Amino acid sequence: MGATSGMKWASALCLTAQSENALAEALSSIKTQLGGARPDVVFLFISPHHKSHYDQIGAGVLQELDPRHMLGCSCGGVIGAGREAEQVAALSVTAAVMPNVDIHPLRFEDGKLPDPDAGPRVWEEAIGVKSGSHPNFVLLADPFTVRADELLVGLDYAFPQTAKIGGLASGAASEGQNILYLENERFHEGAVGLSFSGDLSVDTLVAQGCRPIGKPMVVTKCHRNVLIELDKRRALEVLSEVFEQSNERDQKLIRTSLLMGMVTDPFKHDAPKPGDFLIRNLLGMDSERGVLAIAALLKEGQTVQFHLRDAAAASEDLSAILRRYSTENLNASKGEAIPAPPSGALLFSCLGRGKHLYGRADHDTDAFKMQVADVPLAGFFCNGEIGPVSGTTHVHGFTSCFGIFRNK
Repeated sequence: MGATSGMKWASALCLTAQSENALAEALSSIKTQLGGARPDVVFLFISPHHKSHYDQIGAGVLQELDPRHMLGCSCGGVIGAGREAEQVAALSVTAAVMPNVDIHPLRFEDGKLPDPDAGPRVWEEAIGVKSGSHPNFVLLADPFTVRADELLVGLDYAFPQTAKIGGLASGAASEGQNILYLENERFHEGAVGLSFSGDLSVDTLVAQGCRPIGKPMVVTKCHRNVLIELDKRRALEVLSEVFEQSNERDQKLIRTSLLMGMVTDPFKHDAPKPGDFLIRNLLGMDSERGVLAIAALLKEGQTVQFHLRDAAAASEDLSAILRRYSTENLNASKGEAIPAPPSGALLFSCLGRGKHLYGRADHDTDAFKMQVADVPLAGFFCNGEIGPVSGTTHVHGFTSCFGIFRNK
């Protein structure tokens, strides 16, 4: 449990294949950890092995723990109690007592969302949350039935400088098969979430699993997502030069795992750091025209840099981000009061990470416990991860996005 006198977190991960027994085991553990306290919120993440009992499990959590709020979804890999469970029957229940925190349920349906450019008041009225309360958001979405990018654009516009963290459900391969839990309701489409306001800080970390190669460059000519010139040279010519100057290992990765990092903050003028880049895939190249297609809209004057992705790069990137957070946010008080330590955390990680990437389980959760805090940590492996880069919230791929909860 957390080390603060305010929030109190508990988490359980059960790998029992029999749904009723797994739920009973998880609930017993949560009750023991909380000492009988009624939780303000429960997060429920569940593998499709329990699909025939989705409804009964949700109802059982509500009946036995009587939480004031509940949020959860189905997922291809489950995280709970600081451990990762992939491609096995798994059930994760995490509960938190949050004194002096106001929690509000959120329900989003595609086609019923306000226009992303609608004014903040329209979004406030639509979701029933005031921007003046400085809410932090945890969001879960079905990847088949809601345009999560548009939802995030609207929330960022209406609620700037607040945390949005979450993921896209990954417990099904087709529309209508995922489940989203919100309070005592269950949905198979759209998105759900909770907002948190009051005596609470939610810190967000996004590890994109890459390392830069070459040097930062400026986009001097582009058309939508087509990169034409970098530093006034043909984009493919620049990439060829980066390839020739790379070692044999990096040349192999350039052929299979090359990405583009883009600085999205227009006010960023100093040398970019790894966390300043939004990473996006390369979609293809045209050797005759010497251009590259990127999975994002580009802007002339934007700083970009090529990146590579593999297990070593992902591990180094995660370690650097966690270490920087501990040093700059938790330990360095800069003459002010020492920040409250984390009470609990949520992790939304890509299905392509975990054992598939590292060859072993628990890599990212172990790193968090070692470098940040050994607190209740839960979440799931996603079809897309929600988290901010340079102040703007995006749906990512191949990332690990952390939401770290602590008292103010």
